[in-house]
Amino acid sequence: MTLMKSVVDPHSEHESATLDPQPAAPRTRASLANDIREALQAEIETGQLAPGMPIDERALAARFNVSRTPVREALQHLAARELVVISPRQGITVARLSIAKVRSMLEYIGELEALCARFCARRASDAQREALDRALMACQQAAVEGDASEYARANAAFHDAIYDGSRNECLAGQIRAARRQSERYRVADLSNRRQISRSLQEHFEIARAIQAGDEAKAADVMRRHVPAGTTGFSEFLAAVPRHFFDFGAE
Repeated sequence: MTLMKSVVDPHSEHESATLDPQPAAPRTRASLANDIREALQAEIETGQLAPGMPIDERALAARFNVSRTPVREALQHLAARELVVISPRQGITVARLSIAKVRSMLEYIGELEALCARFCARRASDAQREALDRALMACQQAAVEGDASEYARANAAFHDAIYDGSRNECLAGQIRAARRQSERYRVADLSNRRQISRSLQEHFEIARAIQAGDEAKAADVMRRHVPAGTTGFSEFLAAVPRHFFDFGAE
């Protein structure tokens, strides 16, 4: 009797092995907490979760489909960054800043932006100056169309072009971090035609000074562009809901 050997195709074995689904590695508690923290931090910084808004642990656990433990850890991290306040009596709320703190932040941003404009006037390459011109034209187009959302995007691109032109990564990083901290208090910025028109006029002045290599004027106009001065800050303050502020910290 002849015994027939079974023939196994090695390619079919390989294909079978590769097709077998591998179980996904379980998410660690630390990873879950970090993802939740990142999501909530972004919502706080952009104003989706407004200053003073209460935060419900149970609702967050249901939203992220997790237990309350990683939610608590995420909130503790946010509290350490002064983005939320955890109080035994009042529960958890999005942190509110004092008027003095907000003004200090805007003054800080104004000086950093002014320095960035100065460096841009001194150091920007031809390509970076062309990018600044394109960003300025995008601002003008959005202003003509009266599109506040589009103008806000074009405004961010205009400032980014100046950060790039400064050729100072440390300075640009400091400005972006500071702007993220203050963004939730700038909810009324560029919300009407008058604000957009004034912003665009200042953008033209800043761009002309940079293109001319006039460092002092670029810095001066940029400093006035940020609402940290007496008049500018008063107008800014009038547009922010009073319940956003922590008056107990004054």
